Formats: sequence, C-alpha cells, structure tokens
Amino acid sequence: MMKKLITLFLLCLSSQAFALVLEDVQLGDIVQVGNATLKLNGAGLRTKLIFKVYVGALYLTEKKHSATTVLADAGAKRLSMFMLRELSSDQLMEAFEKGLAKNNTPAELAALNSLIKEFSAIFRSARAVNKGDVITIDYFPGEGTRVSINGIEKGRLAGAEFNTALLRIWLGNDPVDEDLKKGLLGE
Repeated sequence: MMKKLITLFLLCLSSQAFALVLEDVQLGDIVQVGNATLKLNGAGLRTKLIFKVYVGALYLTEKKHSATTVLADAGAKRLSMFMLRELSSDQLMEAFEKGLAKNNTPAELAALNSLIKEFSAIFRSARAVNKGDVITIDYFPGEGTRVSINGIEKGRLAGAEFNTALLRIWLGNDPVDEDLKKGLLGE
C-alpha cells in the first residue's frame, strides 16, 4: 500500500512539472509562438460576481513576477483565455473596452483608436465565444499582435503599443481581476 502511495505521489509531482491544471483546463509549461519558445509565467481564474468566466494564462520568454517588467518586456508573449462560459461579442468587447479605459490614459487610447476599432471588429465578427473556446493573444516583436480563436487566426494589429495597452487590462493598476493578475504573475 505504501509503495502505491509513493508511486501516486511521484506521478502527481511529475505531472505538475509538465502542466498546471486549473478548473479542468490543462496548461502546458511551454508554447511555441512563431520562433519563440515561451514558458508559462502564471495562470489564474477570471470571475465576475459568482461566475467563473475564463482561465487566463500568460506565457513569456522568461518568468517575470512584476507587472512593470512584463509590460516593459519587448519579447514575444502569449495571453490565453480558456472560456468557461459563453459570452456574446458585445459582452466580450464591453469588458475589453472597460479594461482598456481603466488602465490607459485618454491620450494613449486616442493614439490607438484605429487599432481598438480593428480589435473590436475581430470579436464582433465572431458573434460569441462559447464554453471551451480558447482565445490567444500573441505578440510578435517587430510585428504586433495576432488574435486567434481556437487556433484560427482572426486578425493582426501592428505595433507594440497596442499589445502593451491590451495587457494592462490584466496587469495594469486597475486590473479586471486582482486575483487573476496575481496568478498571471506567478504569485
């Protein structure tokens, strides 16, 4: 019996070395974004009131535990959202726009207005995201942000400034969910 318990314990330890499981969502330790190999920096659960909305995961070239250093990092990045409930495109964009407004100055938003409109069009064309869908927001240095839903590219947005503004939704001074921010930063 003791041998079985030790074996089970070792299996649990080894599986944690390769992935994190959060709300039945299995997160790999490593993802490939273009030519960059990214490591899981952290993950957390986005809740609104009592509802579980999505599991968020942040991947970086190297682990960082400060929002300031993540936002200043010019390297490749991935933010993944594993949906735990259905949201209409209007609900999703309302949340994105609210997060952008809370964490960026009016001048920053004005400078990014055309990109924000493009970003909105990407999600409005999807009409809804369903439970089980995965949204990935990838940043490619020198190129910009690529948005995909379930592995299918939906659009690209040029420039590093847009990606930084977008990441502030989760990592800014007034994040969408403080516990999610801590999770993404590996706290």
